[in-house]
Amino acid sequence: FQVKSENKKAIWSTEEVPEGSEFDDTWDPREKPEYEISYKQHVGTEDVFFGMTGKDPSTACCEDIVIKIKLPETKYSDITLDIQDKVLDLRTPKKKLLLHLPYPVNSKEGRARFLSEEEILEVTLRVSRKLDFLNFS
Repeated sequence: FQVKSENKKAIWSTEEVPEGSEFDDTWDPREKPEYEISYKQHVGTEDVFFGMTGKDPSTACCEDIVIKIKLPETKYSDITLDIQDKVLDLRTPKKKLLLHLPYPVNSKEGRARFLSEEEILEVTLRVSRKLDFLNFS
């Protein structure tokens, strides 16, 4: 067993530290908001009626992750949202959410909208997948 890091006394290497751990703050007193993760896939008649593309209802065939975060008593201007490839970091004056995403996403192609009547922030992120027989676009 050899240590590959430059520092021989290090107990872990930088590759072992999960992305987004720099955002973890166990001392932050802000409450964690309720959230829901769902998946979205783009299908056409060739998928629904004929099954021509081989897509199925599993998350392996989904193109987008949709995250709905409940933010009661929050204004749009109070929301700070930072999205990395594997981490969503949301902060408001009363709430804080650090969410490690189930799949890597393309942080440049995401979109968010605040539904003020429902007090929900809806974040849609494009999943970054390796090309395979199902995900070839």
